[in-house]
Amino acid sequence: MSNQSKFNQYLELTKPKVVLLIVFTALVGMLLSVDEGLPPMMTMVYGLIGIGFAASSAAAINHWADQKIDAIMLRTQHRPLPQGDLTDTNVIVFALLLCAISMGVLVWKINVLTAVLTFFSLIGYAFIYTFYLKRVTPQNIVIGGAAGAAPPVLGWTAVTGNLTGDALLLFAIIYLWTPPHFWALAIHRVEDYSKAKIPMLPVTHGIKHTWLHMVYYTILLFVISLFPYLVGMSGWVYLIGAVVLGARFLQLVWQMRTSTDPMLPWKVFKFSIWYLMILFAVLLIDHYLPVHDFNQKVFQTPLL
Repeated sequence: MSNQSKFNQYLELTKPKVVLLIVFTALVGMLLSVDEGLPPMMTMVYGLIGIGFAASSAAAINHWADQKIDAIMLRTQHRPLPQGDLTDTNVIVFALLLCAISMGVLVWKINVLTAVLTFFSLIGYAFIYTFYLKRVTPQNIVIGGAAGAAPPVLGWTAVTGNLTGDALLLFAIIYLWTPPHFWALAIHRVEDYSKAKIPMLPVTHGIKHTWLHMVYYTILLFVISLFPYLVGMSGWVYLIGAVVLGARFLQLVWQMRTSTDPMLPWKVFKFSIWYLMILFAVLLIDHYLPVHDFNQKVFQTPLL
């Protein structure tokens, strides 16, 4: 038993740091979906509540499904279920309540498209990834990454009611970011995953093989991160940020090939979180800078 309050125990079930990143990328999707100004304030509020509660529900289901694994792994032994602080019933009821609130808010206050996409994202992470992919294939994070890449799309559809190419581009960035981000953690915790018999790529194919795949995905991420500029969605401010961040990410991943620092994979994992937050922040800053309008006029003017 831990000394946490009940509130903190339930809060931990929601994986608040992860949900914060999800809500932030959803917010960026909302703000980028309008050409100028801000979306309606209450649309943003209700949309973020719905998306955030769905992500929290999926996280709680993940806690419940992984409790035996969590009890084995050092990184997760402190969680409420392995510690005996909460029961299965507590967690399932909590997850269902969050899911019900999420769907109710999205259907009632936002739109059915966003509610449906959010529900499928919840199912994708909480059930398809957690109960199946995570346990049967080393490509679990690649296939299951689609659910985690959905938030900016959900934010976009919450405001516009439509699914567009620009929204899917934001999805692609997070989708390609997910494997090197998570494999860095998997390398750092490879003994934990091996002990828990989770077939993460470093466990099944070794660290060198995993590193090579991290390089591939980081290069693909670097390339796709340039597309918002190439298609006129953003301007040169974003381009500079994407190049600098992408180069640094690739440099850190490349260093893993020869480094003897056992903490480097953890540093790569931590940097990858900052990478995504800063990249989306720069995309948002660029969107609202006056220079962005100038860039759009220049690059969208017909040559003939």
